[in-house]
Amino acid sequence: MYIKGVGMTKFDYSTSPWWQFAYEAAMDALADAKMSMKDIDAIVFSSISSAAAGEHQTHKVSFLSDLFKTNIPIIELPSVCGGGGVAFWTALHLQEFNNILVLASEKFADNRSEMAVDWILSAAEKATEQTEGMIFPAQNALVWQQYMAKYGATMDDLSLIAFKNHSNAALNPKAYFYKRPIEMEKIKNSAVVASPLRLMDCSLSVNGGAAVIISKEKSDIKVIGSGFATDYLLTFGRDDLTHFKATQLAAKKAFEQAGIAPKDINVAELHDAFTSVELISYEDIGFAEQGKGAELIRSGKLNLDGEMPVNTSGGLKAKGHPISATGLAQIYEITNQLRGNCGERQIKSAPKFGLTHNIGGAGGSVTIHIFEKTN
Repeated sequence: MYIKGVGMTKFDYSTSPWWQFAYEAAMDALADAKMSMKDIDAIVFSSISSAAAGEHQTHKVSFLSDLFKTNIPIIELPSVCGGGGVAFWTALHLQEFNNILVLASEKFADNRSEMAVDWILSAAEKATEQTEGMIFPAQNALVWQQYMAKYGATMDDLSLIAFKNHSNAALNPKAYFYKRPIEMEKIKNSAVVASPLRLMDCSLSVNGGAAVIISKEKSDIKVIGSGFATDYLLTFGRDDLTHFKATQLAAKKAFEQAGIAPKDINVAELHDAFTSVELISYEDIGFAEQGKGAELIRSGKLNLDGEMPVNTSGGLKAKGHPISATGLAQIYEITNQLRGNCGERQIKSAPKFGLTHNIGGAGGSVTIHIFEKTN
């Protein structure tokens, strides 16, 4: 399958309803593809914010039928933070259709704190872990503590990741932190959230939407690898606390399909819900040997002017994380990087291969997608 068009809204705290974000992103993708809704044969949609700000709507597929004035099949596939990637993986397997709109949107971040927290925590294990205080920051802090003890990485390594991603977001008009770079000193001195993770190690929830149109018709961007794997909901019941098995399995599948190796990737968007997750993912995907992820971020190779820039969009950390829309926003960025359409944050070498990595929950569902610039 090929990428025909991509679109996304700005990620921020605007109060438009979820369907407005979906509509804006879809129209942006259709314009990019030079297509109309009449050319679309099916829609795969992902969202979790059905009750946001009183907008309780559980029959979103029918709502979207009305919104787009179409009677084509519409599938809704929520998979929390990994929803965009799972929707894209699903669309790739719908061989009956020629042109598919993959769409995600959320109005999430402007809810009351207790509602937002409850929704976020519904993506993790509630009976055992959360009763012991294992909310996502605490989970990831404990994983990072184990990683540091085992491999010798430091909090300074995570600060390098946060600084890199904020520097990139400052150049991205779609990012929440556009034109607002954050100094390294502020990152290192930000408040502790769950020791040793600080505020600047955590991504921010925002509102927004993203869309991708895939087609059997050839275009300049081809999807050459697609991997999807899941893992236990109980984080501390897994085999290895310092790595995400689902990422490893999804990456293996995607690279096998693509017929290339991690060293061939020129640009990547990784799921940095926490800076520690980005570093661990370097190893799980194969960009670094196990225990060597810190050396990779220290090398400068992942910066905008490096050999393989990572999170040129700013990542979840600084572009923002609108839950289900994140995975498709990653594809939006990689598509534009491969096309040379990223303005000030365009990487220096002409990229041929790009990769996206989208996680649902604390490593519970993971998709990896690999893209090739064909001409």
